[in-house]
Amino acid sequence: MNEPAYLIVNADDYGYFSSVSRGILDGGKDGLITATGVLANSSNFDEHVQWLKDAPYLDVGVHLNLTHGEPLTESMRRHLARWQGEFPGKYTVALGILTRRLPVEDVLGEWRAQIRRCRVASIEIRFLNSHEHLHVLPPLFTAVLQLAEEYKIPYLRYPEPEWNVWRKLEGVVRNTALHILHRVNRARIPGETPRLLGMNESGKLTLSYLKKQLPVLRRGQVYELMCHPGYFDPMEIRDLRLRSYHHWRQELDLLRSREVRDLCDSFGIQVIRYADLHEKVHAP
Repeated sequence: MNEPAYLIVNADDYGYFSSVSRGILDGGKDGLITATGVLANSSNFDEHVQWLKDAPYLDVGVHLNLTHGEPLTESMRRHLARWQGEFPGKYTVALGILTRRLPVEDVLGEWRAQIRRCRVASIEIRFLNSHEHLHVLPPLFTAVLQLAEEYKIPYLRYPEPEWNVWRKLEGVVRNTALHILHRVNRARIPGETPRLLGMNESGKLTLSYLKKQLPVLRRGQVYELMCHPGYFDPMEIRDLRLRSYHHWRQELDLLRSREVRDLCDSFGIQVIRYADLHEKVHAP
């Protein structure tokens, strides 16, 4: 019998909001979600980590962050004085890194602190990725590879352009930027990195997207489906930009649906965890 395609369903932004974290937990309990990335600088970190202790069905990684909330390190807070000690938007941060006004050494220190906070909380870290994919900037890609080696974290998300499915001009711009970054980084991508799906549906994953992508997955290949499920609490999530960008409940319902399970079964796709992948790759 032919080997199946393997799919890890990885929910971003655990710790963002209580409603998002609870949705991810429920989507792992009775849906297809098998992994989640933790925002370690979240103000809710201690409480939400305790919830994870009751969710052994989820593999956990660190969702390295430079664009939301307050940093953990004093050196990073000093750089953010003009923003009242909070991370500004991704374009401001990216420009600061590329112009060296925000030193990579201080980013490394902040991300190291985020990883350590998870380790102190007894989280087994299976993977690294980053909020808004900033780790693919070439100076930061070097830093995140260093952190993965330093902390013996086996898997790293690596986004690539999805030219076969894009909705609007923003998809063309994103894919063009990713294509340029990929040409710079590709020689250093770890060989066991799963192929990423979901870039062009970020925040708005749909059944129509999955119907286009899942049938063409190659047997024997490992894929990671990036998703952003959760419950939506309007009293908690007040940022209008986030509310327009994310369809949390829609994604959660999709990943708990019988239709998506049947879609995976019909195309011979096996939904797995990073732990399963480690055993598969290192089996004798």
